[in-house]
Amino acid sequence: MFESIRNHKKYLMGFLLILIVPGFVLFGVQGFSDPSPGGETVASVDGKDITQAEWDQAHRVESQRLRNANPTLDSRLLDTDEFRYAALERLVRDRLLAAAAEKFKLYTSDQHLARALQQDPGIAALRRADGTLDVAAYKQLVGRQGMTPEMYEASVRADLSKQQVGQGVTGSGFVPADLAHLTLNAFFERREVRVQRFAAADQAGRVQPADADIQRFYQENPALFQAPEQADVEYLVLDAAALQQSVTLNEADVRSYYEQNVSRLSGNEERRASHILLTLPANAPAEEKDKVRQRAQALLEQVRKAPQTFSDVAKAESKDPGSAANGGDLDYFGRGAMVKPFEDAVFALEKGAISDVVETDFGFHIIQLTDIKAPKPRSFDEMRAQIETDLKQQQAQKLFAETADTFGNLVYEQADSLQPTAERLKLEVKTFKGLTRQPGADAGVLAHPRLLEAIFAPDAVQNKRNTEAVETGSGQLAAARVLNHTPARTRPLAEVRDSVRARLVAQRAAELASEEGAKQLAAWKSGADASGMPASVIISREDPKGLPAALLKAALSTDPAQLPAWAGVSLGDQGYAVVKVEKVLPRAKRDAAVPDQEVAQYNQWWTAAESQAYHEMLKEQFRVKLMVPAPPQR
Repeated sequence: MFESIRNHKKYLMGFLLILIVPGFVLFGVQGFSDPSPGGETVASVDGKDITQAEWDQAHRVESQRLRNANPTLDSRLLDTDEFRYAALERLVRDRLLAAAAEKFKLYTSDQHLARALQQDPGIAALRRADGTLDVAAYKQLVGRQGMTPEMYEASVRADLSKQQVGQGVTGSGFVPADLAHLTLNAFFERREVRVQRFAAADQAGRVQPADADIQRFYQENPALFQAPEQADVEYLVLDAAALQQSVTLNEADVRSYYEQNVSRLSGNEERRASHILLTLPANAPAEEKDKVRQRAQALLEQVRKAPQTFSDVAKAESKDPGSAANGGDLDYFGRGAMVKPFEDAVFALEKGAISDVVETDFGFHIIQLTDIKAPKPRSFDEMRAQIETDLKQQQAQKLFAETADTFGNLVYEQADSLQPTAERLKLEVKTFKGLTRQPGADAGVLAHPRLLEAIFAPDAVQNKRNTEAVETGSGQLAAARVLNHTPARTRPLAEVRDSVRARLVAQRAAELASEEGAKQLAAWKSGADASGMPASVIISREDPKGLPAALLKAALSTDPAQLPAWAGVSLGDQGYAVVKVEKVLPRAKRDAAVPDQEVAQYNQWWTAAESQAYHEMLKEQFRVKLMVPAPPQR
C-alpha cells in the first residue's frame, strides 16, 4: 500500500490541494487552529457575546486616545489590570446603551445629526470665510481616525442615539432646596463629645508570652512570616533616550536644518488687528442673517472709502463689548488664538489692509490689520545647541524605530541568552538580584507591571527563557531572563522569632486594652463617675478633630434622643476607645453663597445616583454578564 502511495504521490498531492485550499480561502489558517476566531467570551449583553479580541481592541483604542491627548502620560498606567478592566466596563456600557437605544427606538434624525456636526469645534474650524465647509479638510480630519465621512457620521449618529437612553433621567434629576438643606445640615451636624482611649501600648508590659505561645502563634499564622517569591534576573533595555547619546551629527546637516527652520525656531509671528463685529444669534432665521450681512457689507464699503475712520466706526457700530470701546483693537495675537476663519483672514492681509466680510460663529466681522510683529531671526550660534538636541532626538527616534523589531526578534529567536542581542545592538546586559512581585524603586524598568508578569511567567521561571520585548515607556523596550528563582516560603521560626514575639505581644496587648475599655464602658453606663474623662471637643464630618474614621462614625451614629449617649469602638492593634456624646449642635454657619453651591452639588449627586440606579436596571433588563472578575482593590 505504501508503495502505491509513493508511486501516485503527485496525484495524491493534487487531490489534497483541491480539498484543503478552499478551506484556507474561506476560513484562513486561524479558522483551523482556533474554533473561536475572536477568542473566549469575556462578557455578554442582551445575549450577544463580547470576545477577548474585542476587549483587547477597546483597550488599545482607549490607550491610544489617552496617549494622543497626553504624550507625557506614563504608559505603565495604561497596562494595569485596573485600566484594562475599566476598558471592558466601558465597552459593556457602550453595548448596553446601543441595545437599549435600538429596543426603545431612540433614533437620531438627519436634522439632529447635522446640528451636532455643526456644533463640533473641530468641524466648525474647517469652515471657509464664506461659511461653506472645506470638504477636503473634513475628509482628512475623519481619515486620521481611520474613517470615511459616511462612517464618521454613522458613528456620531449612533452616539447621539445612545445619549438619549439616559437623558430622561439626567435631564429630570431634581431635589427641592429645602430637602437638600435638611439632608446636608443633618449630615454635617456637630456633636460635643468626650473620648477616652485605652492604648494597646500601655498593656504591652503585661504580656510575657511563653515559648509554647510563640510556637503556636507561628504555626497558626504562617502567611505573616512568608519570604516572597524572588528572582535574580539579567535584562536589556533599548532606549531612544540612550541612543541619542550615541548620535553623531554632520556639521552640514546642522547648518541646513538651521537655514530651513530659522523662522520657526526664532519664534511665532504675531499680528495686531482691529475689527467691527455685528453679532447674530446661532439660530437666527435666514432673513435676519441676510439683513445683518447687508449691514456689514455697507460698513465695509464705508471704511474702505475712508480707512482712517475704522476706529470711529468700530466704536459706534461694533457689538464686541471687549474691543468696541478701543476702536475694535484686539492687540497682538499669534496663530491659534482666534477662531480659524478669523485667523485665516488676518494672516492673509497686508499691513493696513481691510478684509472682506468674514463670518464666524460670533457673527460678521470686518477686519483691519494694523501691525505685524515678526520675530527677530536668531543666529546660528544662538540656535546651535537647540538644533543639535532636536536633530539628535529625531535621529534617535528613527534609530529606535529601525532597531525595535530587530530587538524583539532577537530576544525571541535566541531565547536562551540575552548576550547575542546585546552584542548585535551594542547594549549592556544588566543584572538585578532579589526581584519580587512588589519591587521597590531601585528595580527601575523591571518594576513595569507587564515586564514583571513576563519575568514570573512559568516559561521564564522554569525554562529560563528570555521574556518577550515589552514596551516599558515611550521609546523604550526591555527584555529579561531569569537566572535563579526562589519560590515563596515560610521563614523558619529561628529566623523570625523576634517578629513572631512582637506580633503576639501586640495582639494580646490590643485584646487587654479592649477588655479594659469594655469593662470601663459598662461601669460608666451603669452610673460610675466619668468626670475623669478628657475635656470635651466639638466634632463633625467637616472637622473630625483627628478622630479615627471608626470612632468618628460611632460618635455621629449614636441616638441623639437620649443624651448622654455612650459607644465603645475597637481601634484594632491601637487598642480601644470610649466616646461619650454630650450635646448635639447645629451645623456651623457658612458664607451666604455656600448654601446655593451645596444645593447644586447635591442635585448632581442625586442625579448621578439615579443615573447609576437606572443603569443597573438596564443591566438586569438586558442580561449583562461579565465573565472576568474585577481586579482586587489595592
